[in-house]
Amino acid sequence: MTADDVDGTLAAMGPRLRAAREHHGATLSGVSRATGISTSTLSRIETGRRRPTLEVLLQLSKEYGISMDELAGTTPAPAAEPRARAPLSFGDDKAVLPLTRYVGGLHAHKHLLPALEDPPARPRRVSHEGYEWLCVLYGRLWLALGDQDLILTPGDVAEFDTRTPHGVANASPGGPVEYLIMFGPQGERLRPRTPRGLGSNG
Repeated sequence: MTADDVDGTLAAMGPRLRAAREHHGATLSGVSRATGISTSTLSRIETGRRRPTLEVLLQLSKEYGISMDELAGTTPAPAAEPRARAPLSFGDDKAVLPLTRYVGGLHAHKHLLPALEDPPARPRRVSHEGYEWLCVLYGRLWLALGDQDLILTPGDVAEFDTRTPHGVANASPGGPVEYLIMFGPQGERLRPRTPRGLGSNG
């Protein structure tokens, strides 16, 4: 493996660790309590601002129940079954329901932001490798994308390169927001395939 290969593998670790954590149904604070790794360190690793050490990778591999090969992207084997827990649990001000059962390639999640009592602040933005497709199912979602602020309502779809700083929040107090996310940690994208003539009027 060349130096470039090593750099590429380490750069891809952050999105894979984030995917593994969300698939596991865990929050950053929960993983921090279980492993002793600070939430700031975990967040910086997931967003690519810090390279994980071997010790940290071994701890997280054990915590998420997946192999080091899967984290490195060198095996297509599915991740181990998540530990028994409620499939949708709140933590870090949102709930995440994994919809896919593997770490590599495209994966999907359903997110739920709870109702707020007070008007929200502008979402904290992060950036990392990958590409994301987001669709709102219920409520109003505030998407802060780069310098833009978008309010998405049911049926609205947004797609973006996650190297652009981005963050989300419930756009209005009084009700929850539900949305779907498709995320490609290596920049994978959805590819619309519509048969020619489908939906035409003649």
